[in-house]
Parts: sequence; C-alpha cells; structure tokens
Amino acid sequence: MLPLMKLMTIADLRFAILCLCVGLLASADLRFTAANAATESPARETLEQIVAVVNDDVITRTELNARVKTIKQQIAGQRAALPPDSILEKQVLERMILATLELQLAERSGVRVDDETLNRTIRRIAEENRLSLSEFRDLLEQDGYDFARFREDIRKEIIISRLRQRQVNDRLNITEQEIDNFLANQRAQGNTNEEFRIAHILLSVPDAAAPERIRAARERAASVLTELSAGADFTRTAMAMSDGQQALEGGDLGWRRMAELPTPFLEPVSRMQVGAVSEAIRSPSGFHIIKLVDRREGERHIVTQTHARHILMKPNELTSEDEVREGLSALRARILAGEDFAALAKTHSADSVSAAEGGELGWVGPGETVPPFEAAMNELTEGGISAPFQSGFGWHIVQVLERRRHDNTTTFMRSRAREVIRQRKLEEELPAWLGRLRDEAYVENRLGE
Repeated sequence: MLPLMKLMTIADLRFAILCLCVGLLASADLRFTAANAATESPARETLEQIVAVVNDDVITRTELNARVKTIKQQIAGQRAALPPDSILEKQVLERMILATLELQLAERSGVRVDDETLNRTIRRIAEENRLSLSEFRDLLEQDGYDFARFREDIRKEIIISRLRQRQVNDRLNITEQEIDNFLANQRAQGNTNEEFRIAHILLSVPDAAAPERIRAARERAASVLTELSAGADFTRTAMAMSDGQQALEGGDLGWRRMAELPTPFLEPVSRMQVGAVSEAIRSPSGFHIIKLVDRREGERHIVTQTHARHILMKPNELTSEDEVREGLSALRARILAGEDFAALAKTHSADSVSAAEGGELGWVGPGETVPPFEAAMNELTEGGISAPFQSGFGWHIVQVLERRRHDNTTTFMRSRAREVIRQRKLEEELPAWLGRLRDEAYVENRLGE
C-alpha cells in the first residue's frame, strides 16, 4: 500500500511532494516504442534523444533531464552535496530502467489500478494534510507539478507496490518460532530499545557471479573505503557509487533497532562508534560499507485502550439503510432513557459473537478496529454513546465504558518483530528479484553515447 503523507506544514508538504515525485516512475507521455523510434525523422530523433532502450520501451533524454532536475531540487532541500551530473544521471537512469521493467511486468501480469482507487488515494493524502482536493491540486500546480501527470505517477507507484507485493512480499513466510528467536536475540543483546541510524553503500554482485566479477567488486569496495578514509563525504559517495535502493537518499536506512538490521550488519554495528565507517561487509547481494550516523535510546510503547461495546445492524432485502439507521437511533434513545445496553445488544445486534456478551468488545487499542469505528469511538467520552454510523460491516452504535493507558510493548514488539523479519527478508529478496528482472530483459544503455 502506498505510504501516505502525515500531517505537516505547507512547506513540509511541498517538500514531501517533491520527495514523492522523486521516487515516482518515468513519465509515459514522451515514451514511444523502439519500433516507432526507428521510423521517426532525424529532427524528431534529435529532439527526443534516446538514452536507454528497455525491451520495447525507450527512455528519452527529456525524461531523464526532468527526473534529474527534480532530484537535484530534493538533494538541495536536504542541504546535501551533489555528485557530478554524469554520476547522478547514471543513478537516476538505472532507477528509471528498473521502474520501466517493473511496469512492463505489471502490464503482462494484469496488475491494474482503477480510477476509484487512485482518486481515493489522492483524496486521502489531501485530507490527512487538512487540505481539500482543490487546495491540494492548487498546491501542486503552484510548485510546477501538472496534476494529471501527478495522478498517473501515483497510479504507477501503486502498481509497482502491488507488483512487488505479489512477486516478493506475499512469498515471504514468517513463523512464530522466527519471532521467538528474534526477540530472544534482542534480549541477549542487552539494550533492546536502543536504536541506530545507519547509512549504507552497496556494491552489488549478481547471483552466481564469476570469481573475476567478485574480485572486481571487492577491489571497488576497497577503492571506496580509501576515498572515505581520505575525507570523502559518505552521503555524496553513496549517491555516486551505491547500487542500493537508497542511493539517491545518500544511502540512509533510517532509524532501526539492532535486531532490525540486516544480519551481516549486526556484529559490525555493535562495535562501531557514532560517525565510524565499517570495512567492506560481504553478503549474498554484494559488498556493503556502512556508517553509524547516530544512536539513541528507544521508548516503551504505551497506548490508550478503550473498553467498548456496540450494537450492529445490517440492511438487507427487507430493510433499507435508512430503516437500519432509524432503528439504531431508536435503540440509542431507549438506552439514554434508562434501558440496559447489554440486553438490547443481545436481542438486536447482528454481531452474534459480541451480542452473546451484551455487545462487549473488551479492551481495544489503536488499529484494532476498522477506521470508521475507531473514529466514532475516539470522539466519545467515557459513558458516551455514539449516533448511528456506518462501517464496512453495517451500521453501529458504540458506547465507551472506560479508557486506560496500557503498556503494549510486548504485543507491539511481537508485531514489530514480524514486520522487521519480513523487511529483512525483503531487503535480501527484492534486490535479487530486481537483478533477475534486469538480467532477463533487453537493456541498452546509451547514456555514454
């Protein structure tokens, strides 16, 4: 699922939109097939210079220039040093090639995003930033982003996310034993809440690479380490040299707990001081060089839980939506007049499980109920009963009995452990999958021509 922007200032929103656009895929409006390109006039070929052929698609100089310009704006906003244009173009073009290959596979695999899903996603981005859709559109256009192209870029991002979910994520299996082992390793490491911010340079080596290829990558890693030891900026070096997915972000992997780090990084990070750079670390995907940017103490996970009960009613062939809503309103009025909520839930609720317990839902935390239900519940004070509201299950009234602060660290850590293990496996599988996708394709890089 597309990660949506959180609430932020207008200035931050503008920067987030810029960063989002950097990660988006190559625009399709200037693209034409290689077969069509062969029939274009010399003047058109000059105008639309081809910098890469990707199976039956091409990437033009116009597309590449536009993407490089956007990325330069992003890097300038981060106040990071820019690598030389030739290096930046190489990195950006490689991203565009991989994105094109993924879109081609998505097309063949029937991965689609309909307009309703697209509109809902864009509307949610706007709403979470307290903007109407028209205000969000105006903001985009003020900063030079054509709204129609932005829509299609978002569509492509969702398509690629769904493709990766189908091709890689859904094939990852995490067992309860793996989670137990993960947490046991965390406890053995002492401070399980300590977090590390890591930057990373990957010098990739394909699967089953020849010894000469491995030796060349090792020598390249040694050369990079020499440059870093001589004072080269790590962020700029990562932008220029890394084959990792985070190269254009300066290799930044963000904040992670020790056990969330890729397995080859665990031992080196445990010995590193802030600011230190590791030696070359071998893994199945190649050679890694990491920098410990910072470290901090983590916090316990405390949540507000709500003890609630509800009555659910559903429309059917005989009962309309309006009749269901009116029926719930009548039940609410009877409860407010003194009738017992539990008794009415037992006789009227369509949720058979909770109805047997008088509508009891027990203690629920954030994210444990569907968004419309959680939103209605969160608006109530203790003892309050909501007006009828709709969710995907039907129509509800809900009563909040009490609230409490609850240390949810254990449950949270198991949930997070599952996602960390999944992410760790994904970080190993995704580059390999992308590498195979590229190796099996026809790619002609003309950037040096």
